[in-house]
Formats: sequence, structure tokens, C-alpha cells
Amino acid sequence: MTTHSLSALLTGIPVLDQQGPTEVEVQGLTLDSRQVGPGTVFFALRGVAADGHQFIPKAVEQGAAVVVCETLPDERADAVSYVLVPDSAAAMALMAATFYDHPSQKLQLVGVTGTNGKTTCATLLHKLFRELGYHVGLLSTVQNQIDEEVIPATHTTPDAIRLNELLARMVRAGCAYVFMEVSSHAVVQHRITGLHFAGGIFTNLTHDHLDYHGTFDAYLKAKKGFFDKLPKTAFALTNADDKRGPVMLQNTVAQRESYGLRGVGTFRGKLLENAVHGLHLEVDGREVQFRLIGVFNAYNLLAVYGAAVLLGEDADAVLTILSGLLSAPGRFEPVVSAHTRVTGIVDYAHTPDALENVLDTIADIRQPRQQVITVVGCGGNRDAAKRPIMAKLACQGSERVILTADNPRFEDPNDILHQMQAGVAPADMGKVLTIADRREAIKTAVALAQPGDIVLVAGKGHETYQEMKGVRAPFDDKQVLREMFELLEK
Repeated sequence: MTTHSLSALLTGIPVLDQQGPTEVEVQGLTLDSRQVGPGTVFFALRGVAADGHQFIPKAVEQGAAVVVCETLPDERADAVSYVLVPDSAAAMALMAATFYDHPSQKLQLVGVTGTNGKTTCATLLHKLFRELGYHVGLLSTVQNQIDEEVIPATHTTPDAIRLNELLARMVRAGCAYVFMEVSSHAVVQHRITGLHFAGGIFTNLTHDHLDYHGTFDAYLKAKKGFFDKLPKTAFALTNADDKRGPVMLQNTVAQRESYGLRGVGTFRGKLLENAVHGLHLEVDGREVQFRLIGVFNAYNLLAVYGAAVLLGEDADAVLTILSGLLSAPGRFEPVVSAHTRVTGIVDYAHTPDALENVLDTIADIRQPRQQVITVVGCGGNRDAAKRPIMAKLACQGSERVILTADNPRFEDPNDILHQMQAGVAPADMGKVLTIADRREAIKTAVALAQPGDIVLVAGKGHETYQEMKGVRAPFDDKQVLREMFELLEK
């Protein structure tokens, strides 16, 4: 078992006060008092739902050797070292990097941030660099991977301890590159503090996570904070066609680069065709046919291409491999009924912009007589302002709409649906059904579909569960779609 002295772990940490033993051998780090054991450092973090300081007594009872906190407890055990810091989360991130021997410095680590497209870009980069012959790590919303080994993901960006542990595993596995999603929460909560990045990619910025950040400006600053801290040796690659793209580069000391479809950018693309069989693009003067569909994927492909070239790869080799790749699970993923010729599309679209992109893509590739039936909901205990907007957009892009539950979490699904219904215009009332049970909603959509129609099931994508009142019950949109197709074909 690897051990470190507390004094070594505190190097570079702003310590306001330290009480108790100073010479301590540390065997592990945790922010969960239930995981504390002998030789463990317990970090008391102030979270949204709970304050870790209230769990200090339990951590001490479990055998914690060190407690890192922002407020010293009134009662302190003689055998425990208490370290007072200005920010427990920042201290945890820096100490975790040291504990795991700074793994990010031994990797080419590239972060992808933005509202939409993070998972697709990170996944495509992982697939691309695997095809190029490298050992590669992936840290994404869908899953974490070390080459082909899949490690389940619980957050878009893991906590700093878990993140450094995973990066250390990737180093031991011989990975040269790691591609990771960087969420706005991760920036604000210091999950990526202390990591060394070789590059950063910005996809776009739209309405999301205002339940956490409070304002759009705070959300923007969180994303921008990632680029502000990139080193001079890194590249900062931004979407030139997004009005917030140039903002991301304002204060960065990294190498500033951009991509776009509208003529401006280091890496330039031109949309030649967007069809059901894929995208036909001109990329830096080369015509390429891709298997991915939709204008939003044209931007994702350009971002991936640009990042690969900035990492030193040959442009022609990159485009050749990209032309054959498919997207991440649950991103515009088709499920087709062979009998009725109804096409189901499962997509993670859970923001207004993402839903609009998917519906616009369907509008581009649909045939004149095909009708679009959209099943959509909104998650509970998340940004409520987008709920009526989501319903409005679904109505604008579909012939029929079924409003249903997504992940209600601790909210009443009917309350969420009522808020969504507020976005339905009087003229659209006749084409909207409200069915709280998601399985029944998908079943109804499939039953309403005529041969050749398109059924979009939006909001959950790759997720294989539905979360209600703290319980995650098995639920997979793709699987349910297949079941309903089979049911109606009998």
C-alpha cells in the first residue's frame, strides 16, 4: 500500500492552522465518512445538499488520521491531526494529485467543455486515437474507459480523488492520451484543480444548470474558468461560430485556436450534404463523407479533427479514420422497426438547444410524408425554467408530442409535466398528449406511428435507469423502443 507523509501532501496547500500530530503517514483519501479507515484523510466539504463538517465526528470514530476542514470542530481528538484550510475542495484536489504522484503530468490530457457535444467529442477522440494505435483513456458521462476496459461513470467529471485515481490507473496501463469531459460543476467544485492539461475544447454554451449556477453569467464564467487556467504549453480550441466561443479565449495563456462552418477559424468546414446516410463535409479543402448525422455533429467532428491535428496527428489519417466512426451511445442513436419501417431515434437531448438541434436534424433528413412523434420530459430537481421551452420546441418540430417523465428524482412528475404544458401554445394543444409513465408514453408513440414515421425519444439517451424518490429503477429507452416495436409486430 502506498503511503505519504502528511507534510508532503500539504506542500503548496495554504494552511491556516494545524492542530494535533504533525508526523502522520497517510494511506488513503476520502470525502465520504463511511469510507474512512485507519490512516485516512477525511475532507469535510461544503456541498449543496449537505455539509461534510457535520460528519467529522463519524470520520474520527471510524479511525481518520487527518481531518481537512474549513472550520475546526469544537471537540477534537488528541490522536487526530486537524488541518484548517480556506477551501477544503481545492485542498483535496491538490493533495489527491500529490497522493497519486501527479498522473496528469504523465499523460496528454485533453478536456472538453460546453453545454452539448462533450460526450460525443470525448468519445470520438478516444476511438480515433485507439485507431491511430495509442493506449487511450476516456472519462465521460456515459462511461470511463482504459483502452477497451469499461469502468462505470457516476458523474460527468468524477470527484478529485476518484479522478486522480483513475488517471493513475491509466498511467499504469500505459495510456499516452486521456480525453475527458469537463463539466461546469467540476470547475467550480475544484474537481480538476491541480491537473495538467495538454489542451481544452469548447463546444457551445446554451441554457443549462442554472439551478446550480444561478445565472447564465455564472455558468459562462464556470466554463471560462477552465480555459483561464490552461498552461502556455496547452492549446485552447474554441467554436468560432458560437457567440461565446471567443469569450473562452479572452484570458487564456494557452495557444488559441478555433474551428467553424462559417468561414472563420483555424480549422474550417463546409457543409455539403446532411442526409440520413451521414454528413458530407469539406474540411480544410478535403471532401469527406462521415457516418454521423446532423449539423451539430459537423461541429463535433471539426472539434475532434482540430484537436487531433493540434496534438500532432496527420490530417489525412485523422479524417480517414473519423469518416468511419459512429457517435457515443444515446446520441442520435437509431432503433429501426424492420416490419413497420418506423425509425426510432434515442437522444440524450435534455436542454432546449440540444432538443432543437435534434429536431432540426430530423427536419433536414425526413421525407415529405414522414411525421415526427416526439416523446420528451424534463428531469426533476434541476433547472425548471427550461421545462416550458422544451415542450414548445417539441411542438414546433413535431406532428405529435407526448410529454412524459424523465428522471423525476424527488419531484412529483405531474408537477414537472404541468410546468412543461405551460409552454404549449393553444394551437398545439390538439397534438399533445401527457402520459406520466414513460414506458406507456413510448408505447403510445409507437402505436401512433404510421409506416415510415420517426419516433424521437429524447432526454435520457445512454441512461439505463429512471430515478424516482432516490431509487434508480432499470429503464433503457432503446430497449423499451425495441420491445414496443416487437409488440406491435406480433
